[in-house]
Amino acid sequence: MSQASHSIRTALVTGGNRGIGLETCRQLGRAGLDIVLAARGPARGRTAAQELTRQGLRVRGEELDITDGGSVRACAQRLAEAGIEVDVLGNNAGVYPTEPFFSLDEETMRQSIDVNLMGAFRTCRTFVPEMIRRGYGRVVNVSSGLGAMTDNVPSPAAYGIAKAALNALTLVVAAASPSSVKVNAVCPGWVRTDMGGEWAPTTVERGADTVSWLALLPDDGPTGGFFRNRSRIPW
Repeated sequence: MSQASHSIRTALVTGGNRGIGLETCRQLGRAGLDIVLAARGPARGRTAAQELTRQGLRVRGEELDITDGGSVRACAQRLAEAGIEVDVLGNNAGVYPTEPFFSLDEETMRQSIDVNLMGAFRTCRTFVPEMIRRGYGRVVNVSSGLGAMTDNVPSPAAYGIAKAALNALTLVVAAASPSSVKVNAVCPGWVRTDMGGEWAPTTVERGADTVSWLALLPDDGPTGGFFRNRSRIPW
């Protein structure tokens, strides 16, 4: 998967081996992008990448643990050595702790912050500078309305706090980047995935739709926004 032609963009999606991440890889692959399907578990990542390759998509599986800065940098180095430039970054990997605040232990809180916030911090710090240098980039942070502070308290506690912080990170990275690099957050809704559960009302195809839409924004598209169903929503 070479980046010889800049007409073909490359998207890296974290947590790409299942759920919204896998469907985002599928949708962006069908839209003509090369895909780097990043997963913490290399075997799961390879299996998912092979599934999409059999569907005729151009997919490269990569091991990437977003809780480990060394793993993020090593992935970036492997891609650079292969001549692959990341044009689109989908920060999808996440965890969903549900404990009420006074039942919440420090380790669970730390894990939520490390995955849901610091994971995106690490990948943005690693991949966005090159987007800025090349004059093109799209960053999509998969957040949640449960992290919005406009009309509700962020909840469940560890998850909501981390997603509220991810929304803040979205604004900070957008402000630090030129308009050629679009940085947005998305609430995919309550989606029928392993995390969302079988009773969730939203299909994974619908949940990934706005993620893919933001990943493919035109030059005059928005940046620094929070979206659900392709429409801006309050923070």
